[in-house]
Amino acid sequence: MIYQSNSITVSRLDDGIVKFHFDNQTESVNKFDKTTNAEFEKAISAVEQASDVKGLVVTSGKNVFIAGADITEFVGYFNQDESEIERWIVEINQVFNRFEDLPFPKVCAINGAALGGGCEMTLVCDYRVISDNATIGLPEVKLGIFPGFGGSVRVPRLIGIDNALEIIATANPLKPMDALKLGLVDAVVTADNLEKSAIDLVKKCINGELDWQARHAEKINPVKLSELEQKMAFNSAKGVLFSKANPAQYPAPKIALDTIEQHVNLPRDEALKVEAKGFAKSAKTPQATALVGLFLNDQVVKKLAKTHSKNAHDIQKSAVLGAGIMGGGIAYQSAVKGLPIIMKDIKSEQLELGMNEASKLLSKQVERGKLTPAKMGETLSRIQPTLNYGDFKDVDIVIEAVVENPKVKHSVLQEVEELVKDDAIIASNTSTISITYLSSVLKRPENFVGMHFFNPVHRMPLVEVIRGEKSSEKAIATTVALAQKMGKVPVVVNDCPGFLVNRVLFPYFGAFDLLLKDGADFVQIDKTMEKFGWPMGPAYLIDVVGLDTGVHGAEVMAQGFPDRMKPDYKGSIQALFEANRLGQKNGVGFYKYETDKKGKPTKNTDPATLEVLKSVVSEPKGFDDQEIIDRMMLALCNETVRCLEDNIVATPSEADMAMIMGIGFPAFRGGPCRYIDQIGVANYVALCDKYAHLGKAYEAPKMLREMAENGKSFY
Repeated sequence: MIYQSNSITVSRLDDGIVKFHFDNQTESVNKFDKTTNAEFEKAISAVEQASDVKGLVVTSGKNVFIAGADITEFVGYFNQDESEIERWIVEINQVFNRFEDLPFPKVCAINGAALGGGCEMTLVCDYRVISDNATIGLPEVKLGIFPGFGGSVRVPRLIGIDNALEIIATANPLKPMDALKLGLVDAVVTADNLEKSAIDLVKKCINGELDWQARHAEKINPVKLSELEQKMAFNSAKGVLFSKANPAQYPAPKIALDTIEQHVNLPRDEALKVEAKGFAKSAKTPQATALVGLFLNDQVVKKLAKTHSKNAHDIQKSAVLGAGIMGGGIAYQSAVKGLPIIMKDIKSEQLELGMNEASKLLSKQVERGKLTPAKMGETLSRIQPTLNYGDFKDVDIVIEAVVENPKVKHSVLQEVEELVKDDAIIASNTSTISITYLSSVLKRPENFVGMHFFNPVHRMPLVEVIRGEKSSEKAIATTVALAQKMGKVPVVVNDCPGFLVNRVLFPYFGAFDLLLKDGADFVQIDKTMEKFGWPMGPAYLIDVVGLDTGVHGAEVMAQGFPDRMKPDYKGSIQALFEANRLGQKNGVGFYKYETDKKGKPTKNTDPATLEVLKSVVSEPKGFDDQEIIDRMMLALCNETVRCLEDNIVATPSEADMAMIMGIGFPAFRGGPCRYIDQIGVANYVALCDKYAHLGKAYEAPKMLREMAENGKSFY
């Protein structure tokens, strides 16, 4: 044994070859945290001092090769000055360079995912062999940064500037054959042959069959491209990059591109200093803080879901009541994840609609080559459409997805409770109606919860699991477990009108209505909020949701929170609804909708909208974009904080993730709580005071005032 520690062992094989093995004994994955980084340096020193080493293979004892750097440590690093971050990166790269410069061939055996720092570890080897079930890539821009352990320097030298820029800017992991075509790896083998193949490759290098020194030199020297070729590669990349990612919202890809452009003509060591400077710059952006925070919040939410799902009933079979678009979407999601589901309705045409919805989604996957027709048939066979309750005695959980009408829901819930086994869980996919109220007609309210899916079900990752006053922990656990089995991210919330997501969304629509009343232009509001980062502005969003749905939801919210959600005027959404302008449902709402050649709805401004709104809005008035943003965001963020105050949601992490996954809050801003933090809690409270004259929705919640007084923040 040459070296042994918690994460790394270096041992001798035959023929002068050593095995450099990553296998963290205290963690489920290998990662470059502070401890491993220190061990890595010591392991290299041990190899440098070892005698008769002719070659080296790098292996991993985990299912994932190396997951990358330890993101939980980023917050501490990123809070430092830019110069300190730069120094940290330079020091790490000096260690990586020492490994790369070991005076013998090095081959990496990549099993599982080699991402971020894991990928960069493979790059300091001279050759890379990858298992046919592994992946490799540089996903750092998803965290608001770019590769800093030498990735931006070595990849352009290995596979060319254009390919490197695409890999780094898109952040998508590569499948083995795609990586092979690009030259990022040198061989693809089966998992059984991985280590043997890596050793064989080292032997070929030792025997002189492969020129490993030339490979090493390729990464040490500047990129071999003429000035004209370089210019063409960078200009082409800029055109593609800026059409896909707005640098104002996601600056990391541009910083990466600019950094690579600065260092491609420098030798490795000088280039790495430029990379460190660019990395530090990206790490200090608010987007990096938000996106790293988002990653950590995602871990928190998944950990909490795991805790909530303990002691869940075993779920073998589920059922959905109602076979419309929503019921069909739920049935599809269940079937696609391998869970059999009964889909029940009282009308055969509705069952047909539900099956068609599932079939349409699967057909698209077949067209894209992601699914075979046989697999499509197998998936559809897991959905059992029925007009009666014949097989309900065996189901473990029933999801009620009938119309959003409490009387209808009460009737259906009472009916199904009589037919299922005593310990079966019943969950309502209501979006606004109180779970406690719905459970009031049931004999076993402890077995009843809310399970709010978002539309379209197959795309929206969030499921709100709503705890009524009498919901048992077993019912919550089983519903959370089902959401996880269906591939969704469950967030457990307490009962109130609108629960968490809709309770927060409706003040946002209220702020929009008030802006229109005061004379703002809805097209300007949409453009401003889309520029701010929302996938669609509020007028477009309510058209997509449906103005009838919006009006119904607003009535429920006004009853629940009259002090801030019951306006004393008729708003634009109400006026358009009364004029039978329902949005995309009937082709006219705030916008007019027509279909393009592909059959997708396109929106156009419609003069008739302004005619309808004349009676409910003031004379047109110019608004500064920042005032629009402030008025829209204050209403939404304040309600998020009130949900924390009222214990509707337990943590800022869950609140932020729910808003990002449920209503498309701009990810690069990290969620409402992170947004308040980045403005500064005291500054945010001052902004609330500035607009408090507009009504209760704009007044700073007590929690925020106390946080401001004590200098506290959410994160």
